[in-house]
Amino acid sequence: MIALDNFCAAPFWEGCATGAGLIIAIGAQNAFVLKQGIMKNHVFATVFICCLVDAILIALGVGGFGTFLTSSPFLLSVAKWGGVGFLVLYGLRSFGAVLKTEALAVEGGRERPNLKASILMILAFSLLNPHVYLDAVLLLGSIGAQLPKDERPFFALGAIVVSFVWFFSMGYGARFLAPLFAKPLAWKILDMVTGAIMLLLAYLLAMGSLGGVC
Repeated sequence: MIALDNFCAAPFWEGCATGAGLIIAIGAQNAFVLKQGIMKNHVFATVFICCLVDAILIALGVGGFGTFLTSSPFLLSVAKWGGVGFLVLYGLRSFGAVLKTEALAVEGGRERPNLKASILMILAFSLLNPHVYLDAVLLLGSIGAQLPKDERPFFALGAIVVSFVWFFSMGYGARFLAPLFAKPLAWKILDMVTGAIMLLLAYLLAMGSLGGVC
């Protein structure tokens, strides 16, 4: 049995704080979750997969997998360039949506990914982003490694709890923005902002790869 006092211990809250600092940020994954939430499109599947991937990577990182990943530049390189390609394609797709007037209606006309496409896209956003590995596996892993072994599970649990709270809050909270997005202009702005974020992230990721920086 896990003692209730352990959830009030410093490692748990340290995991919460560290996880929040890494997860709560503007990025490709969060932008996609936000759009899915606004459209009320397969929200549970989208946010649950985000949380599940985070939980697995955090557990692997705190469990010591980060050391193995650091020792394999090839794996990091594959993840980086795969991420660059995916971000560029999705960014261009977002800009293309601005020009398609038939994709601007909130309820019926706007193109929505089906369940399979939604799952594949959120998996791509979650797994083809090397910063996910650097943050969830390497950074959280290195911090967790400094704790005594019996405290590491609570550190990991804190970060995982924050991930679940953040993604479910964002996914289901986004629907309150739906009235705003009844106007075509709002969708155009969101698509342009999303496209710009994706291309900016792709550029920064490519420059980091070319420069040999993680």
